[in-house]
Amino acid sequence: MRGLRRTLLGAAACALVLGTGPGLAKDKKKDESPAVKAARDFNKDPYPSSYRPYPSHTTLITGATVFDGAGRKIEGGAVLIRDGKIAAVADSVAGLDVPSDAVWIDGTGKFVTPGIIDAHSHLGDYPSPGVEAHSDGNELTNPTTPQVWAEHSVWPQDPGFSRAMANGGVTALLVLPGSGNLMGGRGVVLKNVPARTMQGMKFPGAPYSLKMACGENPKRVYGAKGRAPSTRMGNLAVNRETWIKAQEYRFKRDAGKLESRDLAMETLAGVLDGEILVQNHCYRADEMAIVLDMSKEFGYKVSTFHHAVESYKIGDLLAAAGTCSAVWADWWGFKMEAYDGIPENAGLLYKAGACVVIHSDDENGIQRLNQEAAKAQGDARRIGVDVSDAEVVRWLTLNPAKAIGIDKLTGSLEAGKAGDVVLWNGNPLSVYSRPEKVWVDGALLFDANDRKRRAVSDFELGQPGEGDVK
Repeated sequence: MRGLRRTLLGAAACALVLGTGPGLAKDKKKDESPAVKAARDFNKDPYPSSYRPYPSHTTLITGATVFDGAGRKIEGGAVLIRDGKIAAVADSVAGLDVPSDAVWIDGTGKFVTPGIIDAHSHLGDYPSPGVEAHSDGNELTNPTTPQVWAEHSVWPQDPGFSRAMANGGVTALLVLPGSGNLMGGRGVVLKNVPARTMQGMKFPGAPYSLKMACGENPKRVYGAKGRAPSTRMGNLAVNRETWIKAQEYRFKRDAGKLESRDLAMETLAGVLDGEILVQNHCYRADEMAIVLDMSKEFGYKVSTFHHAVESYKIGDLLAAAGTCSAVWADWWGFKMEAYDGIPENAGLLYKAGACVVIHSDDENGIQRLNQEAAKAQGDARRIGVDVSDAEVVRWLTLNPAKAIGIDKLTGSLEAGKAGDVVLWNGNPLSVYSRPEKVWVDGALLFDANDRKRRAVSDFELGQPGEGDVK
């Protein structure tokens, strides 16, 4: 017993000497300065979403061809929306628990999909009309500006939002900073709903994203200023130096040694913590491969490569990394790094088992994402890669939801997910088809047959030829 007592006393003494006693952590926290606490325990959501769903009504769509967004096609199916959520998707109405006051919509000859999601938009940051006074997407004052947030430039009255819904069935979108910087700042996910403020559009529960860029843009912008980076090797060097600083910042934060907050480092530490996704503008396959290596070096994941015109060359690497490619159907050749783009890009990525997303990067393209996806499908078929309509719809719904971190909330017609739904007057992969009705969280926000259900931007009111007509 004495031996045991001596051992315990010795351990306690050792703990006091080495600073590992049970009360030490509490004492250490008690002694922390207000500056240290502020640097570690800051509010990570200082501009929270104030979004509130518009009033909804239980709705049943029957007899339509349903593409559920997860690769399934149902002929003559039924979709029940209740309490703002998808309540059921079935082969028929039989067996569904439909309230007596439900609105029944005959979808015979029509098609139903989840709401379309654009994983790469600049609406609100580069709104219409496209004038210099509205150019708020690129903070071209330093090659790394992770401290800026795209949401602080969003103009909710951008007419592009309502046009994206009326013409393209878009219900959610990721608004990103531009690509002039290596690290351009945070992107924000928005619900495509009319609102007075950015917070009123902000998608509850969606993670932030860090916009990064490689290739020609940063080296052109800063080379012209006579500063680094001016080459591709300069791009990587500045990125790596910045990630090293972020690692050091994170270590000091965790050790309670920070004496002040740093907005830029908070964003990068959030990436390293796995809380903030990385959306990386990149064209060439060799650069994407290097960026994947850099992400391994510093311990973060690239969620998506954007534009990615050469992804087809490294489909296996992207599939292994679980990294999506947000691509156009056929944009190419407008600069050297886009020169080796091919229209079969999406099809070859799909064949390699990689994640395919069709994105816009354009206020007009966002209105026609369904047509862009159809073009990519046709180009794939011409080289013998047969992609079903149901899988192509996934490129516009569940895959972009995954790419921007909201796939648990929306992107497919699954029970419990948001009632973000589009009723098309024909196959959405036809150039002759348009959205007939669009619901967001079960609320009917657009109806082609009801002028009162066509949102008009405040900016458009009274404008000749625009005004109250959609």
